[in-house]
Amino acid sequence: MSDQNRLSVFKTYKLYVGGKFPRSESGRVYEVSTRTSAADAGKGKWLANAPLSSRKDARDAVVAARKAFGGWSGATAYNRGQVLYRVAEMLEGRRGQYVAEVADAEGLSKSKAAAQVDAAIDRWVWYAGWTDKIAQVVGGGNPVAGPFFNLSSPEPTGVVAVLAPQESSLLGLVSVVAPVIATGNTAVVVASEKSPLPALSLGEVLATSDVPDGVVNILSGRTAEIAAPLAAHQDVNAIDLAGADEALAKELEIAAADNLKRVLRPQPVDDADWSTAPGTDRMTAFLETKTVWHPTGALGASGSSY
Repeated sequence: MSDQNRLSVFKTYKLYVGGKFPRSESGRVYEVSTRTSAADAGKGKWLANAPLSSRKDARDAVVAARKAFGGWSGATAYNRGQVLYRVAEMLEGRRGQYVAEVADAEGLSKSKAAAQVDAAIDRWVWYAGWTDKIAQVVGGGNPVAGPFFNLSSPEPTGVVAVLAPQESSLLGLVSVVAPVIATGNTAVVVASEKSPLPALSLGEVLATSDVPDGVVNILSGRTAEIAAPLAAHQDVNAIDLAGADEALAKELEIAAADNLKRVLRPQPVDDADWSTAPGTDRMTAFLETKTVWHPTGALGASGSSY
């Protein structure tokens, strides 16, 4: 059969919740178009209809993230590193698809989009290497006056809501999601409202990368509409406001205070350069510190009972 006789098979973009690919329970969608520059969102060629997530979708994603938290946080750091590296492998294998999606999403040339995708792949590898090292950096033994061992160790905060950056559809997304799950948290991610397609496609990579169901859940739609119930949700332990503007961030901070959520609000949110070295700040932002005291026993003349 010649190509002229084939019907085009358009990609259907869906949410990624609990390891499955549902449509929004509301049945709503919104149009996503290409961008010929960073400033002309919504003015280009139609690309797809993206799901317009509802409050119910947000609640379902939190349930899935909470269910996955015990297993993911209880996995060894080495195992989590293997899983994150597998994500990089699978993303590398579909590099061409993501270059095209990022180019359309952000109004970039193919070469610039390729650089963004390569940086996103490298970022997964970078965080994969940190999974079994972050505890050595932020934990350790503490000197105390008395016959005690005093040891501090980091533990994940829990379920983290992540508002992905609006302008950086893949690299910015990976830069805020990878550190959250590298340290044992689970995530409910609100994709870029303007450019959600690379994020929704990332769900397909995660589903084939040994990431347990529910560890990452990806929603698309109106950021303010989805973020409000997440900020107020009593079973969400922290929220990253990278994708919120000044006014929305203030509203979400107030809502998050009701159950003492950790809130990460980097400034300035719109001008972040996601290509720079990420550092450890986004990992430590969603870690708790557990300190354990243990008696050493009676000290002898040598200063030790052992």
